[in-house]
Amino acid sequence: MQKSHRAARMDRRHKRGKKASVALNLVSLMDIFTILVFFLLVNSSNVESLPNTKDIQLPESIADVKARETVVIVIGEEDIIVQGKAVAKVADVLARPGNDIPKLRQALLSQNDRVLRKQAQDDIAGREVTIMADKDIPYRLLKKVMATCTQSDYGRISLAVLQKSADELDNLSAAR
Repeated sequence: MQKSHRAARMDRRHKRGKKASVALNLVSLMDIFTILVFFLLVNSSNVESLPNTKDIQLPESIADVKARETVVIVIGEEDIIVQGKAVAKVADVLARPGNDIPKLRQALLSQNDRVLRKQAQDDIAGREVTIMADKDIPYRLLKKVMATCTQSDYGRISLAVLQKSADELDNLSAAR
């Protein structure tokens, strides 16, 4: 069966339209990715550097100071960890008399050259350590760790906490 002139013309036009629609416009896609890369680069500098530990429940506080990059001590149920490396057992520390923990002191002194900024290496008062500990650890263990930090020439000791609003803390204390 022979097509009419109109039908043949419509078929030719339809075939031409399919060939032209194959091209993909990459300019707008490249613009989107460029904006995304710049956004990620600008916002990646505000990262807080505390490690994420699932077995430690931090105490709650209304503190509004953000964490800085410091030497991090994690006090777990069984181990005391400095910058991701276990240095002492909690049971041994609690059984030991006095406030000094020699293995922790040695680990902190070795961190002076590696982690601390150059200006804080010379300035003892500017050296800072952050302690992450479960809210239920004994106070005497925390006291021993803090005393060892002081003996290791760390002038500023920070305790990691979960930030809560003042209203949430009032509600929590009223429930107790």
